[in-house]
Amino acid sequence: MVSDPGADDAAELLGAREIRELAARLGVKPTKRLGQNFVIDPNTVQRIVRSANLPPEACVLEVGPGLGSLTLALLQQVAHVVAVEIDPVLAAQLPVTVAAHQPARAGHLTVIEADAMRIHALPRDVDALVANLPYNVAVPVLLTLLDRLPSLQTALVMVQKEVAERLAALPGTKVYGVPSVKARWYGDVEYAGNVSPHVFWPEPNVDSGLVRLRRTPRPDGASTRQQVFAVIDAAFAQRRKSLRGALSGVAGSADASEQALRAAGIDPRTRGEELVVEDFIRLSDALNVSR
Repeated sequence: MVSDPGADDAAELLGAREIRELAARLGVKPTKRLGQNFVIDPNTVQRIVRSANLPPEACVLEVGPGLGSLTLALLQQVAHVVAVEIDPVLAAQLPVTVAAHQPARAGHLTVIEADAMRIHALPRDVDALVANLPYNVAVPVLLTLLDRLPSLQTALVMVQKEVAERLAALPGTKVYGVPSVKARWYGDVEYAGNVSPHVFWPEPNVDSGLVRLRRTPRPDGASTRQQVFAVIDAAFAQRRKSLRGALSGVAGSADASEQALRAAGIDPRTRGEELVVEDFIRLSDALNVSR
């Protein structure tokens, strides 16, 4: 049974001193290559779990659990955590850490030593993704997991603030782009709060942000995800060009792209940052029909 939140919960989590001591004992030095910035503040991991709004029966996927600070906070609230860790030393240590801090919850953790980008299935269905994603691969990991794991209904991820703002951006804004549109293929996206660099070890030289996604039914259209995403990529590859020019490569010519745009009900002079995902689906359908 999941423990009730209370004063004892903080004692079951990892603090800054414990994280540094554990890393030293394991000989772990955070690396930029793996995007390792460990959260050392118990209040922050509890805040992330609260923001995820997880039901007690949830099975949660965590990518990059590191030394386990967020894992322990998740195990206080949900039925099961599936943790995917690429570092073999950290993957082997995580069950040991959980057994030491929350022995009653040790059986509610599954650890998979793997690259999250190479996962196509998990040993059990997961309802939610809650993770401190490595900055250098955050968007590909998020989009790949949403595509490959249809049971995922929600996501609450911590990423670089600039990336969070791009994911949650609205049409017509300067930061609206490829990640903004592709994320909305899967669901509704919103910015869920700022995170200070001071809660990490080592401290990153950028701020972080939380992004929340709720999966929604796929928008109507005949095109596949790959077809729509190819149109999105082309539309933003040359942001200063109108869509008539930007899509000439995928359409075959500027005249063909104009024909498809008009068939989709879109002004050929429009730029990609003015369209929503439903517009790109109609446009992809029109392009496929005209080929």
